[in-house]
Amino acid sequence: MEEMKLTQWLPDSAAVLRERLEGRTPKIGIILGSGWGPVAERIQVAVAFPFAEVPHMQPSTATSHVGRFVCGVLGGKEILCMQGRLHGYEGNSSQQVAYPVWLMDALGIETLIVTNAVGAINEGYGVGDICVICDHINFTGRNPIQGLEPDRLSDRFFSMHEPYDPLLRQLAQDVAAGLGLPSHESIYLGLAGPSFETAAEIRAFRSWGADTVAMSLCEEVIAARHVGLRVLGLSLAVNMACGVGGTNPLEDDPLQVARSREADLCHLIQDILERMEVPSPILSL
Repeated sequence: MEEMKLTQWLPDSAAVLRERLEGRTPKIGIILGSGWGPVAERIQVAVAFPFAEVPHMQPSTATSHVGRFVCGVLGGKEILCMQGRLHGYEGNSSQQVAYPVWLMDALGIETLIVTNAVGAINEGYGVGDICVICDHINFTGRNPIQGLEPDRLSDRFFSMHEPYDPLLRQLAQDVAAGLGLPSHESIYLGLAGPSFETAAEIRAFRSWGADTVAMSLCEEVIAARHVGLRVLGLSLAVNMACGVGGTNPLEDDPLQVARSREADLCHLIQDILERMEVPSPILSL
């Protein structure tokens, strides 16, 4: 697949996005994965438009992903939100998956919150638990920084030590505890998908130290760290991974699990935003 022309395309995309934001200048970006989409409905003074209206952006085809940008105020902070994301299993290249993260950086976003739904490998976890990601294992076989174009955005070689900001992780755990939500600091393993894992693979992943598994997020976080964004990663455990306790991951409906925790996820994100040290905009409701 031909490499994306990032240095040519990003200015075009950013110009259109700035126009659509109507003077808003958010410093926080949020990617809402499976189960987290309703958070966008809580955003105030919002403007929303499909990914397809931004040049060089791919549409989202994933189940339950709306596939639009939403910008406005939540938790007293001005944010730019992706209601849905792009995945490799939809046919997107690694750079297409990462493109909106680089676009957020071009717009002045400084902190990125990434969310997703995961299967729990750790037998001490329960369905419906919140997982605050402390590290990840990128087992997709892909990296968006490969090629010439990303090297023109920022240094090709960069550290992935503490890719998930320790202060933001602690904040998320404190907020979850205050809301009475079961939470864990977790190591996440990302796969290409779309097939679910075998029980043998899950046993292998557990031996590597992985607590959770899913089909997103790693490439976005690599791209974010590539350009120096602070990252907070949050997952909702929607099933136990294949073979854990003898289970099939689709015995429970993951979307139904997510719907049952909708209010909790919204409160979690809103309270985290309220406590983040970012200048607040002046609201005119």
